[in-house]
Amino acid sequence: MRIAIQTFGTRGDVQPYIALARGLTARGHDVQLAAPEQFSDQASRLSVPFAPLPGRLLDLLDTDSGRAAIAAGRGFSAGLALLGKIRPAMTRLMDAEWEALREFGPDLILHHPKSLVSPAIAARLGARSLLASPLPGFTPTSAFPSPILPIRLPSLLNRPSHRLMAAAPSLLFGRMLARWRQERLGQRSRYPPPSIGVLYAYSRHVLPVPPDWDTKRVHVCGYWFLDEPESDISPALAAFLAAGAPPVYVGFGSMPGDRPRELAEAIVAGLRLAGLRGILVRGGGALDLPEQGEDMLMVDAAPHDKLLPHVAATLHHGGAGTTGASLRAGVPMAIRPFFGDQPFWAGRIAALGAGPEALPRQLTPAIVAAAAGALQVPETRKRAAELGKAIRAERGIEAAIVSIEERMGC
Repeated sequence: MRIAIQTFGTRGDVQPYIALARGLTARGHDVQLAAPEQFSDQASRLSVPFAPLPGRLLDLLDTDSGRAAIAAGRGFSAGLALLGKIRPAMTRLMDAEWEALREFGPDLILHHPKSLVSPAIAARLGARSLLASPLPGFTPTSAFPSPILPIRLPSLLNRPSHRLMAAAPSLLFGRMLARWRQERLGQRSRYPPPSIGVLYAYSRHVLPVPPDWDTKRVHVCGYWFLDEPESDISPALAAFLAAGAPPVYVGFGSMPGDRPRELAEAIVAGLRLAGLRGILVRGGGALDLPEQGEDMLMVDAAPHDKLLPHVAATLHHGGAGTTGASLRAGVPMAIRPFFGDQPFWAGRIAALGAGPEALPRQLTPAIVAAAAGALQVPETRKRAAELGKAIRAERGIEAAIVSIEERMGC
């Protein structure tokens, strides 16, 4: 079977799909992954057939307005403020998706929610489409609100919130999408044929499957972890781990920051108040620590699967990928959300007893020290370990592949 995987976004939006692509290829399927050009080297290193998509939209995160909006945690208002720059880049992105898919000729297009034109292209090519997401929010339910909404809602509005967010792309880009479909695909209808279902790449141990979902159509597979056997932690990082007690991992993924040194210094001071060592990961630029000391280490990046089993706890932004990696390692976590679905995952971690409530936007040494203390509570550590054991027993990629083949009649 020829399977095209379409995704877009930062590391957490791409790595699970690289992992799935590798699994499908090992199963004997012909796979093409289309993702931002920034990930071409990683895909090549892992022998994943790759179609590069324009990365201009990701570059907007590194503009002054992008950094300020995300660091301030403004969520939707941040996106609205950047719409004027997003729309021109979106047309180029959709054109690139169309060219990649037309040339590949897939039987199935498996797509991230951010690939807005995949269902329409599938209809044009006579292929089937399947939505695949690392977070819920694309299947209405009364069990919880849409994870993407930045506000708390009464439970009565849970189901409508999912419908509202599903309609958001049409509300924001409806005219542009309709014009593009008509000009490139010759489609006049606003509504492409429905997909053959939905795959969710998170664990049911973290968020139970709602009783009002049609499980024949919707499948919660488990996480799609990308493990690279050839990757390893650096000698400096290995030496730091061996030099003392397990440290706290601190990293905010691809999130940028407008005051990276101030944030890093507050976190370091808080960890020291709690008597803990720390590993700070620069990542997208939210952290910067020129002066480190013997109890703190700053690195540009580190593989989660190799590092997190050796740390005492994690402090991160609450991205779905970092949350899943921390859970698999069986370590408790504190989350300082920036925007999007991150507050939702912070709420789930607190509800599961694997960490404290979400930390506030402005971190002080006292706040960090208190959170670090909460992560040392025996019951919290025990609960995190239990979740880790359950998640390590899951086979998310295998479950997804079986579900795909069943839906396609293989």
